[in-house]
Amino acid sequence: MNAGVFARHSDLLGRAVQIGVASGSVISVSFPAEVPPDAEDESPLLDRVFDYLDGEADHFGDAPVALTVPTDHRRVLDAVGNVPYGETVELRRVVRMAGSDPDDEADVSTARTALRENPVPLFVPDHRVEDAAGATPDEVARRLRALESE
Repeated sequence: MNAGVFARHSDLLGRAVQIGVASGSVISVSFPAEVPPDAEDESPLLDRVFDYLDGEADHFGDAPVALTVPTDHRRVLDAVGNVPYGETVELRRVVRMAGSDPDDEADVSTARTALRENPVPLFVPDHRVEDAAGATPDEVARRLRALESE
């Protein structure tokens, strides 16, 4: 699995999970309504995602991910990556974890933008931030939080 687009339909999510891989690292994750016709469905990382969707606890912390984002966004996404499986945090805590000031509107705005533009949801679990929209669609985020709380 050095490069490609991999996707499968998830009954739990009611949509597909699509992973983009380049040079062996995850570079994108999305949740399209349908599996793209050119996507492959065999991938060890996709297998791992579907094991997670079947209820196997996985933080994906050891998965190879390549983030190409501004430094201030990387700090936010790295902080979100440290939120443990099954837990949720408020945006203010994420801002603090990223080394910024949760009372500074610019820092909060940067964190909100970083979450919305997160290129690799699941692998950077923005669904664990309970009071800010991430790149994970709202319905998918609710289902993932419910899955992790079981």
